[in-house]
Amino acid sequence: MRVMGVDPGLTRCGIALVESGGGRSVTALDVDVVRTPASMDLADRLLLVYSAAVQWLETHRPQVVAVERVFAQQQVSTAMGTAQAAGVVALAAAQHDVPVRFHTPSEVKAAVTGSGRADKAQVTTMVTRILGMQTRPTPADAADALALAICQCWRGPMDDRLVAAQAKAEELARVHRARLKAAHAAAVRAGQ
Repeated sequence: MRVMGVDPGLTRCGIALVESGGGRSVTALDVDVVRTPASMDLADRLLLVYSAAVQWLETHRPQVVAVERVFAQQQVSTAMGTAQAAGVVALAAAQHDVPVRFHTPSEVKAAVTGSGRADKAQVTTMVTRILGMQTRPTPADAADALALAICQCWRGPMDDRLVAAQAKAEELARVHRARLKAAHAAAVRAGQ
């Protein structure tokens, strides 16, 4: 499976592509960081991130895009920029019929290091080891994008099965409730 991992951000947006093989085998195919200057107009910065995402989607043809889920941060302006960047990446993926999966930072850390509280250095070290890279990916946004893609490779199939199982369970429950309702209605009619 080819996965495009995206660590969204306006100043630096990490983008990576990995391919999973048998078991937990994962290979890095490409990684980059899209940079936009803070002095640039917001709309133009978002256009640069969007255009980079489109180029990656069209060049690499991933089967899924893994994006870091935005969570509450100390600075609202940082959270807003991160959310906006994530939004344009998700839009680009949707326009190319590529599913998007969101992972929280703690899910990603737990997937690659075994601890949801790992720091950036630990994540970078484990990404380097997992992918068998000779040098550490820099900046941290590149390592985070690779970590997101690895997380999707390892957790995604299980998460998809859980979602499918939950949908099936909900459908079975709906059918069961409909049968109970019909049986109750039939019993009421028979008692009249």
